[in-house]
Amino acid sequence: MNKLLEVIGNIYDIRGNIDCIRKVQMDSRKVEKGDIFFAINNGEKYIDEVLIKGASLVITNNEKWKQNSKILVVENVIESMQIIAKEYRKNLKTRIIGIIGSNGKTTVKDILYSIINSNYNSKKTEGNYNNHIGVPYSILQIEEKDKYGIIEIGMSNFGEIKILCEIAGLDYSIITNIGDSHLEFMLNRENVFLEKSVVKNYVENSHLLFFGDDFYLKSLKGVSVGFNQENKHIISEYKLEKNGSSFKLDRETYNTNLYGKHNCISTSLGIQMALMLGLSVTQVKKGLKNIRITPMRFEKIEKKGITFINDSYNASPISMKYSLDTFSDLKSNKDKIVVLGDMEELGEETINFHLDVIEYALKKNFKKIFLYGAKMEKALEGIKSKSNIVSFQDKSEIKEIIYREFNGKLILIKGSNFNQLWKIIE
Repeated sequence: MNKLLEVIGNIYDIRGNIDCIRKVQMDSRKVEKGDIFFAINNGEKYIDEVLIKGASLVITNNEKWKQNSKILVVENVIESMQIIAKEYRKNLKTRIIGIIGSNGKTTVKDILYSIINSNYNSKKTEGNYNNHIGVPYSILQIEEKDKYGIIEIGMSNFGEIKILCEIAGLDYSIITNIGDSHLEFMLNRENVFLEKSVVKNYVENSHLLFFGDDFYLKSLKGVSVGFNQENKHIISEYKLEKNGSSFKLDRETYNTNLYGKHNCISTSLGIQMALMLGLSVTQVKKGLKNIRITPMRFEKIEKKGITFINDSYNASPISMKYSLDTFSDLKSNKDKIVVLGDMEELGEETINFHLDVIEYALKKNFKKIFLYGAKMEKALEGIKSKSNIVSFQDKSEIKEIIYREFNGKLILIKGSNFNQLWKIIE
């Protein structure tokens, strides 16, 4: 990564003799010889350790290291990372695709990466590193040989999308949908739309792809994908298969190992973006065979005679309903049980959102519904018939009951990540 070394040298006075940079790291445990280490948050504690490991350069804000030639002392490490990433991006020929939306960002990113990386060198955001630290970090992982970079861009408040788009230097963008996430700060969906649609100021209309069935997104100028006939590219003939889903996008049939209508939408967005980038249908289908989704996204896990569907990484009212729909539609002879956890950042209407999800689940005729968390418990007060619903404040109790009484069943685990519902499976 000689270009990155050159960029840093143009911004800061690097006194140490650095021949090259192997990789950029924020986690001291991953540092190897030749890496740059950004000492963010508690990273300060591990500077001695990374120097012993052979880090070529450490960036910190601690003045005590000022005399060490391998350490660059800056006023603010995060701002320094952002400045370096923004300048580094300007020196890359890599085409950057930014993925924005209330739900499905990580899945669309994984799908698009699977398609592109099967044909060209590319990089993607690791996990969900999509904030003011994660986006610059993701940009700094891109190498000069990479033709494409797929960057997930998140937000929780006003003004963040603008900052992250300027760091990423987008060539293309996908907006998945506008939902109820972050209403604690954004207050309503209109504000969520206004913030997320800021991306339109950073890409050409012909490079802006979005789900056109969304009430808010359909007003945008760009390339729309959806089931409605008003869209530029039409999804049709969706079918839930034994080992995934099949559907048509325009007149072409595609197959994926992912379940559910929501994943059909995500896959369609990934396909259409790949086609917009110039890949052929043959190249796209080749990439669809290798999709690997980030864990805890409708992930099937067999454990002690029970089949779990682990969808516990995150949750919003929309994603809850998507998950319940897909789980309900799965063809199985097994009884179906759902475990639903609290959702976060939903603002003043949070209990009503939780109540709506419970009522939605009741319409699906699941054998048993377990609720976890204070918000779910409060929302349950609004339900008259509670014959097949039980509320808990202790995950271990749910786990004990499931392994004792529900051997051979099919169980969905869904809730925001802070619940750590995946521990029920462990």
